[in-house]
Amino acid sequence: MDLEQLAALRTPEGSDALAAAARVAGGDPLAAAAALRSAGIPAGLAAAALTQAELRRRAAGKFGPAASGMFFTRPGLEQATRGVVARRRAHRLRKAGVTSLADLGCGLGADALAAAQAGIRVYGVEADPLTAALAEANAQATGLAELFTVECGDATAFDVTRVEAVFCDPARRRAGTGRRIFDPNSYSPPWDFVTGLAQRVPRTVVKVAPGLDHALIPAGTEAEWVSVDGNLVEAALWCGPLAETPRRATVLKEGPPVNASGSKGAPSYHLVDGTSVHQLVGSGRQEAPVGPVRRYLYDPDPAVVRAHLVAELAADLDASLADPSIAYLYADAPTSTPYARCLEVTDVLPFSLKRLRALLRARRVGRVEILKRGSALEPERLRHDLRLTGDQPASLVLTRVAAAPTVLVCQPVTSKGHGGSRQESVWPSDRGRS
Repeated sequence: MDLEQLAALRTPEGSDALAAAARVAGGDPLAAAAALRSAGIPAGLAAAALTQAELRRRAAGKFGPAASGMFFTRPGLEQATRGVVARRRAHRLRKAGVTSLADLGCGLGADALAAAQAGIRVYGVEADPLTAALAEANAQATGLAELFTVECGDATAFDVTRVEAVFCDPARRRAGTGRRIFDPNSYSPPWDFVTGLAQRVPRTVVKVAPGLDHALIPAGTEAEWVSVDGNLVEAALWCGPLAETPRRATVLKEGPPVNASGSKGAPSYHLVDGTSVHQLVGSGRQEAPVGPVRRYLYDPDPAVVRAHLVAELAADLDASLADPSIAYLYADAPTSTPYARCLEVTDVLPFSLKRLRALLRARRVGRVEILKRGSALEPERLRHDLRLTGDQPASLVLTRVAAAPTVLVCQPVTSKGHGGSRQESVWPSDRGRS
């Protein structure tokens, strides 16, 4: 994609080519290209239209139905904020009273479009001319051009006194190569500019990599980690009056909110698209108690782990760690929570391939999922070495207990709310450990 191709796609002929490409996309690319050429569409325009049709198909997962009329590049789509995350951020900004926002480094416009849909006037700034043009085209395609305007320029030169709040998503990939940048000082704009924004505009939000070192979080800033259906997707720093708590784990899930623990001070709610927002908050400095393996294992959501809120979750679940450095929690009873997956432990044994293989064969286990924390074992290699032939499923958890390599054989808790019927098992204390 370049500016000339974008301009061609936005003409009436380009619209016809995009419509034709949408009808044939998703199949054999050579056949699709031949179909467009046979319809009299020039080869260059046909190739650009087919690329957009494929990108729009992929973008539907992030942007929903609006993707069918938007314009993308592959790197831009990969780096764009998921629609549900952008809408939730816009919801929080609007609830805080923000009515005007600068989006510094707006990319294709994912966050700006969500803010505009929430009624916020957005001024986007983007250094790359093509990306800026794509963002402008997307504002028009979604009917939000009056609320979201884009200028091509240097984000550090924008007059932030014009707005009530700032959102900044610094580039974390190297131009030309696409390689990830792990040193915040090499971000664009640079880290010192990004962290200095809050001194100029107190209501500042900065999107950062989920692996951000907690030591880099400025004092008085709220650090939030966000997951979508169990996948950690981003972190953000909320500054000034937007900071409500030192650490927050936001868990977004399809379906209605779970009547769960862990929501004190940060209630769950429903977004308009049917996604539930669950929030666990705390200092991020507490330590969970350590004790033995108990009947139920909780595998915390990655947002909870990265936000250092495992201790807060442990308190809500009346749970403990079996090793102070491993973020698996153990409890005597199952509790409904959106912040962790619950498994019932049926066997605990020091890791031994021979003993594990014999146990699984005795249980006729032929299908296993393998979870691991604190183990150097490769799951696929272990799966191969187990040589299973049965017809029963099981979950294997490779971990450490009191610093010793341990394997837990588990079954998912299948009841509604973790409280009803479940698969029969015998807790190791009832039978003696293998």
